[in-house]
Order: sequence, then structure tokens, then C-alpha cells
Amino acid sequence: MQEIINRVRDRVSRLPIGLQSHIYRVEDIAVRLSAKYDVDPNLARLGALCHDVARAMSDQELLSKASSIGLPICEVDRKIPILLHGPVGAEIIRTQDYVENEAILEAVYWHTTGSSTLDVLGKIVFLADKLDPQKITKYPYQSQLDELANTDLDAAMLEFLRREVDTLNIQGDPIHPGMIDALGYFSSVECSK
Repeated sequence: MQEIINRVRDRVSRLPIGLQSHIYRVEDIAVRLSAKYDVDPNLARLGALCHDVARAMSDQELLSKASSIGLPICEVDRKIPILLHGPVGAEIIRTQDYVENEAILEAVYWHTTGSSTLDVLGKIVFLADKLDPQKITKYPYQSQLDELANTDLDAAMLEFLRREVDTLNIQGDPIHPGMIDALGYFSSVECSK
């Protein structure tokens, strides 16, 4: 595991400084959350380190890479190619850094839109990304989200997805089908409690 973490750290060290800083903050948050949910901290660390490895790619690079490796590209992805950085990043770490852990690959793939398939590790990586203190302007409800994340990952996922979908609707922005699916799933989980 440490060898893979070192390989990914090397990849992260070649990213723009601001992105590196974000990734390291997310790593700290993910490791903190992993302790609350009995998740191996090294898995949380690796998932966080991997989550934005493709974030610095241009829109054209993301579209081209996604197409060349056969990733599904929906209309929203074509309009907002940055949404492909998770799926493309998952493929990069799988093929170039030899990350084989399916939970990590899923966490990276879905860390932007969310998914009904996320396990505990995936939810931790997803939420840790949103809880980066530097994103407080984008997510002014972070303190509430952090409280939820510390007690109920599903409730935190639902809170974030509801707010994000509401914001996108108000702004008239397209909503990724994966996010709509995730919102429906976490709404049903909340209703069954």
C-alpha cells in the first residue's frame, strides 16, 4: 500500500501548487473521517490523494481521454467536461499507478457527482472534497455538512446533493444524471430510516 501511496504522491507533486494544497487538505479530512467510520486510514489517504489527479487537464484533454478509453460521455459531460476528471482520474490511477482497489476507483470516479454505488470510503472521499475549508464560499453550509459527516454519512450526502441540485436549478445550469441518481438514492435511504 505504501508503495502505491508514494507513486500517487509523486503524481500529485507534479500538479499545480493550488491543486496540490487542496488534495492535501482533502487527505487530512478523509483520514479524520475514516477514524469515525472504522475505515482503514491508508485507504482514505489514497482515495483523497487520487481524487483530483486529472483535475488540471483541459476540457479538450478530458473529452479526448474519456473518448479514447471508452468512458460514457453524456450531454452534460460535453457541456461541462470538467465533470469527467473523476472518471478519467480513476482510469489514470488504475492503468498508470496500478491502483486495483475497486472502492478507491469508485470513490475517484464518482467524487464530483456522487453515486448510489458509493461505499463508506467513497462517501468519505466525496464529502472530504466538499469540506475543504477553501471551498467555504462555494459551500457556505460547510459547518452543517461537517456535523452531519461526523455522525451520518448518508445524511451528509443527501444534504450536499439537495443543496447542490437546488443551486444548479436556480442558476439554470445542467445537472449531471449521476447526481440526479445519487440524490434519488440518498433521498430513499433517508425515507427508509
